[in-house]
Amino acid sequence: MSAEAVIAGLTEVFTHADARRAGISDRVLYQMRDCGDIDRIARGIYAHPGFGADPDLVEIAVRSPNATLCLTSALAHHDLTDDIPPAINAALPRSQRPPKTETPVTWHRFDSDTFDIGRTTTPIAGRLAIGIYSPARTIVDAYRLRHLYGTDQALGALKRWLRIRGNQPAALLEMASHFPKAAPAIQSTLEILL
Repeated sequence: MSAEAVIAGLTEVFTHADARRAGISDRVLYQMRDCGDIDRIARGIYAHPGFGADPDLVEIAVRSPNATLCLTSALAHHDLTDDIPPAINAALPRSQRPPKTETPVTWHRFDSDTFDIGRTTTPIAGRLAIGIYSPARTIVDAYRLRHLYGTDQALGALKRWLRIRGNQPAALLEMASHFPKAAPAIQSTLEILL
């Protein structure tokens, strides 16, 4: 079987190790990259030509499957802020070390007991997905970490969230109940706004 046929049998995004397990030598892999038969996403991560996903998110998802978009990155994804972060904000459980990436990432380490609260996934391409916090969880985190990102961002996100039809303050307070440091600030802000 030709190297092209073996590569075609790999998933849309694959690693150097995946290619080696499939029987592709380093020399052939690099030759395919140099000829444009495969695209390099990041060190050791490749994709089939024409792959249209965000390469930064691909690298984060491949290097750390638990990585979860949070804070400004999640707020931007949910259209709760106009801010564009200079680096992607991603969270990991506190017990997990952040991987080295070419992509500019600001890693946050969240408590393992609350890490999965409000966490879902969003597809990147094909079967590849990355974790992301729900809008309510992201607002709670913005209030919880307002000493890092400012109260204006948290307040702005909360105001936008409240304007979206179907959002209920009770749901936000329920989410905030898991984070005692953020709950009082959110409750007092809601009392002022409503």
